[in-house]
Amino acid sequence: MTLKEIAKEAGVSVSTVSRVINRKGPHVARPELQNRIWEIVGRTGYVPNENALNLKKNTPPEAALAQGAIACLFARTPESINDPFFSQLARSVEAAAFHEGYRVQYSLTEVDVQQPHMLQSLVDQHVRGVVILGRCDRKLLHLLKQIFRFVSYTGLNPPEANYDQIICDGQEVSRAAVEYLLGLGHQNVAYIGETNNENRYLGYLQALEDHGVSLREDYVCSVMLSTENGYRGTWELMRRTEGVTAILCANDLTAIGAMRALHEMGVRTPQDVSIMGIDDIDMAQYMSTKLTSVHIPVEEMGQMATKILLDRINGGHSIHMKISMPFYIAERESCAKPPKTPWRPRQGQ
Repeated sequence: MTLKEIAKEAGVSVSTVSRVINRKGPHVARPELQNRIWEIVGRTGYVPNENALNLKKNTPPEAALAQGAIACLFARTPESINDPFFSQLARSVEAAAFHEGYRVQYSLTEVDVQQPHMLQSLVDQHVRGVVILGRCDRKLLHLLKQIFRFVSYTGLNPPEANYDQIICDGQEVSRAAVEYLLGLGHQNVAYIGETNNENRYLGYLQALEDHGVSLREDYVCSVMLSTENGYRGTWELMRRTEGVTAILCANDLTAIGAMRALHEMGVRTPQDVSIMGIDDIDMAQYMSTKLTSVHIPVEEMGQMATKILLDRINGGHSIHMKISMPFYIAERESCAKPPKTPWRPRQGQ
């Protein structure tokens, strides 16, 4: 996409497009026209030449580099920014960037990236690259690669694309969690969490298959990951089925909601039903019944995702890197051997 093509689609002159992109004052065009131009820029992936912009602004390229700005994208949902797992990831990215003389200029969501003015702001602030936190679909990855020259990813669902990646494979994590519960003697293991394009659900299915345990679809409750959805999902699960002795929740927040629901039902954890989470957030060890969880090395993942991004920005490696991080099960109080008689709801419950 060229300036001429953008001008043609917007129905304006090339000079108008150039003035808008190069920020030649606040009144270069009507606000609605500026929005249209930036919408086309973002949609088509046109990225102004940074050295040319610096020359026009009398800013040497090395001065722009010295500013050292990167961005952080919360890719899953706008609410991810409030999730302790992603908050800790973001903090580790900020700390690692600061240590290398960079700063995180923006913390973005998928919605932010698609706003017409955002590309304008990213160009103005000389944002050099982005660390993606959490699962990201191909369409968003393609858009980000057009906006940012340098991209790295960290999370539990590795993207099927050629990008620098620091991952802790959610499928292996979940499989290990289910095998832990099976090892305690549980055969009726339920799953609460996302199921569509989700590695943790695939790991749950794989573990059951590997150990000859038949999948019961009524043992699967598909919900977005949150405390509230864990609470609601557990009520739904326990009302519609019988015999569940263990529940794997796809993250700790969901598990905390599940534990609350069980408590309100009069179901004891772990005497009646074992609960297990994934992430091992700080809160897990301070519950009244301490939560058994799969520990994900969040701090290290954020640090390494930032370091490989900055290495690529600074002309280091040229091949795409994919690094898998280890995990372990943090055994606490919420899991035990299954009861001799599975819990069943009282009449009217």
